[in-house]
Amino acid sequence: MKYWFNYFLRLIVKFALHLFYHRIVVEGKENIPKNKAVIIVSNHQNALIDPLMIATHTRLEPHFLTRASAFRNPFFAKLLDYIRMIPIYRVRDGVKNMEKNQETFDKSIQVLLGRGAMLIFGEGSHSTLRNLRPLKKGFARIAFQTLEKNPNLDLVILPVGINYSNHFQSGSKVRITFGECIVANTHYPNFDSLIKTTHQGLEKLVVSIPDDNYENLLCSMIEHRIDLTSKVAIDQFIQETPALNKPLKTTYLRNKLMKLFHLPLYWSWLRMSRSVKDATFIATFKFIIGLVGLPIWYFIFTLVSSALGHKDWAFTYLLLAVIFLLTNKNPQK
Repeated sequence: MKYWFNYFLRLIVKFALHLFYHRIVVEGKENIPKNKAVIIVSNHQNALIDPLMIATHTRLEPHFLTRASAFRNPFFAKLLDYIRMIPIYRVRDGVKNMEKNQETFDKSIQVLLGRGAMLIFGEGSHSTLRNLRPLKKGFARIAFQTLEKNPNLDLVILPVGINYSNHFQSGSKVRITFGECIVANTHYPNFDSLIKTTHQGLEKLVVSIPDDNYENLLCSMIEHRIDLTSKVAIDQFIQETPALNKPLKTTYLRNKLMKLFHLPLYWSWLRMSRSVKDATFIATFKFIIGLVGLPIWYFIFTLVSSALGHKDWAFTYLLLAVIFLLTNKNPQK
């Protein structure tokens, strides 16, 4: 029952993600291992969207390490456990709670010993800056504790880079790139070696804009229509083109029409946006509003229009709404 629930949930979420984003590009699928214990180590730029992207675009069906604060409500704690999420405690959750992380590590180890997959965001936190930050020791600790239990386990680290053309808007582009696997056994028990090699693997996949002159470079790339999800394009631009100061401001009529045809959802977002304190969660909240609200809005509109005797007009309206939804494309930012 749990397997089929997760299976159908992934299908629904994957379909919704392809509606929310204009294009999702997946590269390096040939690097996804089969019949091995896998620790997926990814960069983290977009809150809940990142794990959803990886979970719905691989066959690995990973378990996730999720911040413990999400488990405070007993109902949500059971729900999150049902969809393979495991709490990880940070200093902000209280020093005493940090001891509970050993239970988290034990659960993760059991998943890996069963040749399952764990998804860990190696940077330890999220940020919308287009850079790879230093990696924490957590994933290496789980890897080596697993190898202590079974030294012969075929355990690999799978680096994954996720890059967004726009972190906040629907209709943007996402690129998911799977790198070459790293055999954990060859680094055991050297933490620094495994962390350094994994970081080097991620550097090949994650877009990186130098900290100095970051804003000017980013504005210049937007003006020149550089694909912000492409590391190759960005690296080439940085080498060959001087940074400009002003971005190109463009009005997208299709985006405005999409909002008009989905006005109740847009209003819902405007009200909810006031309570979003962390910008990294903007896309997450928009996605959830669309995932839950879109079918409800279409159903209510059809029901009311039919009751008023305007079924044909309602069909035309909904057809246009779907067209503008599918063709929604936002500027890079």
